[in-house]
Amino acid sequence: MKLALLDRDGVLNEDRVDYVKHPGELQLIERAAKACARLNKSGIKVAVVSNQGGVGRGVFTEEMLERINEKLRDELWRDGGRVDLLLTCTEPPWSQHERRKPKPGMLREALAHFRMAPHDAVMVGDQLRDLQAGKALGIKRVLVRTGKGAELQAKGLPEDILPVAVYDDLYAAVEALLTES
Repeated sequence: MKLALLDRDGVLNEDRVDYVKHPGELQLIERAAKACARLNKSGIKVAVVSNQGGVGRGVFTEEMLERINEKLRDELWRDGGRVDLLLTCTEPPWSQHERRKPKPGMLREALAHFRMAPHDAVMVGDQLRDLQAGKALGIKRVLVRTGKGAELQAKGLPEDILPVAVYDDLYAAVEALLTES
């Protein structure tokens, strides 16, 4: 593994039903920053690939999204972590845009940015669309039980996206992935 593709809401920070609309609403999930720091120290690139449909719906602006993402970077930095690339799709949820997960556009962009192949990467998410985007490119898939992950696991994962490794949170996933490498 040379590249960790991470969803944002539900993987790095607490997911909110009404979106993270301003920096004050961004709350990191426990141990998420430490997980990023572990990846960084291991020489693995970290790319966030996040649908942010609240912008497309007019709930918050792109400028506010950038402020939220700056807080994310700052919070990760405090625990020694960093994001090497942050990609967002601001199209609304009903959009069929190639960048909006479950389509793999953002993942493809991240692979191209780092000049890596799908077998060099892992996609970590808490929703089916994260796993579907990874599957579309043949990227290893990991579901975390934070965010909406436990609910998805309880419903049962569709056979067409298997195999999927499942861990309690990003930190547990990173520990397992680094042990495998």
